Amino acid sequence: MKGQLSVKNAYCFLKERIGRSRLSTLAVAMVGQHGINLAVSLITSHFGDLVAVCPLLLLPSFSPLRPLRFLVVSRMQKICGCLLQRGTLSLQEIARATELSNPQVKNGLLVLIQHNCVQAFSVPRAAGAVKAVTQYMALFDNILHRMRFSKLLAIVREDLGAQCETLLEGLLQHGRLTFDQLVVRATSKKPEGRLTTPLDIMDETLSLEKQAMRAAALSDAERFSEIMSTGTEDSDVKTEDKQDVSVGAKRKFEVLEMDEEVQATITENEVLWRANFPKFVHCLKKKVCVENVRSRMGLDAGVVLEAIIESSDEAKDNSVKASIDCILEAVRGKPGGISMTLEHIRIVLDQLGCSSSTEDCNVFYTMELQSIIESCQNDEVESLVLTRYGKEAYRIFRLLIRKGSLVETDQISDITFVEKKTAQAILYKLWNDDFLYMQKVISIGTGQMQHFLWKVEKDSVWELVLNHMYHAALNLNLKIAHIVEQEHEVRQAQEKREQLRKSRMILELSLLKLDDALMVFHNF
Repeated sequence: MKGQLSVKNAYCFLKERIGRSRLSTLAVAMVGQHGINLAVSLITSHFGDLVAVCPLLLLPSFSPLRPLRFLVVSRMQKICGCLLQRGTLSLQEIARATELSNPQVKNGLLVLIQHNCVQAFSVPRAAGAVKAVTQYMALFDNILHRMRFSKLLAIVREDLGAQCETLLEGLLQHGRLTFDQLVVRATSKKPEGRLTTPLDIMDETLSLEKQAMRAAALSDAERFSEIMSTGTEDSDVKTEDKQDVSVGAKRKFEVLEMDEEVQATITENEVLWRANFPKFVHCLKKKVCVENVRSRMGLDAGVVLEAIIESSDEAKDNSVKASIDCILEAVRGKPGGISMTLEHIRIVLDQLGCSSSTEDCNVFYTMELQSIIESCQNDEVESLVLTRYGKEAYRIFRLLIRKGSLVETDQISDITFVEKKTAQAILYKLWNDDFLYMQKVISIGTGQMQHFLWKVEKDSVWELVLNHMYHAALNLNLKIAHIVEQEHEVRQAQEKREQLRKSRMILELSLLKLDDALMVFHNF
């Protein structure tokens, strides 16, 4: 309950200070329109394959009933898009914005909450009010995780085995499952040997959201404790409330009843299991950092870095900490690590920039992963500049990133060995595409002279690159969805269908590769 109160206080503070309209558009400013379009596209494509939702989803494109195929999917698309565009809304506000009926909004919210794409939480009403207001918020990160399900399954298959992969597959397909449902799914697959429950991958908690999204990691019962207290009142109290409702407020009361029905549905007495996405992000971050260090500093550095990350409980604020004994044990369990001596491991830790400290007669090493992540980000942006503008632009951009300060045109030309006229043209083109910041300085001496200073402002450039990645991922996702539609239409033509399948696989691999870079900027 303590975490829930902190969410309420944060929400009320923001609402009081910046106003509801600005609070509602805060999510849009943080994500960008291309990111929102990508999230809506993922919802549309993924839930379009939920045949159990509506048999109309199986209709071919030439059927006269084909437009009805998109009724169920478009509702969730509208609801999700509305929440991403407008921010936190109540059920009544969603219905008003999407022009859907309250039952349609309720059903759409239930599906999105079941699949961890929308979060419900309660906020206090005005003083003296009996009931709290339930707000709904789209979880952008969880929606994006839907396009990396294959990566998550690969992690579990490699680390925990096929039985655990089967359990995770069920959670990714259905969002949340009870333990009995997990057992039924596992036994129906007829796994060989003993069934192992991957407690470190699955989680009984569901966090609310950062500030309203990350304030608490509460169990379902705790998270909806206030909802349960307001939605499960005695029948006498409900009857009294109904009698006190005026004719003019009847419609609002019906909306409250509808809201309570949603709350009652999502409030379960049983423990619900779901995929623990932060743990998977941690695993993917480890993989990216180890590959970057291995390419720059050698195999031994990669082995030691992987050992210290795995020996640490969890990376908090991109910082990992482990004792030398745990690091040594983890290194010895790695391929090629058995031959590494303790002294050699300490040398590699120093090369990695780890700081040491002594606690309870044990030596601990702490490492900040932020420098490695920044190196990965630099590599991605430099690669983009190289592909789009050429080698000379790559050398200039790389120099400006390394300098981190304003550099004059002549100095850039001298250091990069690029002719001044060519350098000026490249710099202007990069500035025109928002990759560079330019400052004009006029010097007064024997005569006035103009000097142009150039700099890479990482925050704005990183945001620009991330938005480009969202746009590219959106295009790939739409193309994949189009090919899937074509595959359904040409079921009889085997050769054509095989050609479409190969094209789809290439696009899906490209999307996974693009998502690796996207996570470096957004998730890490």
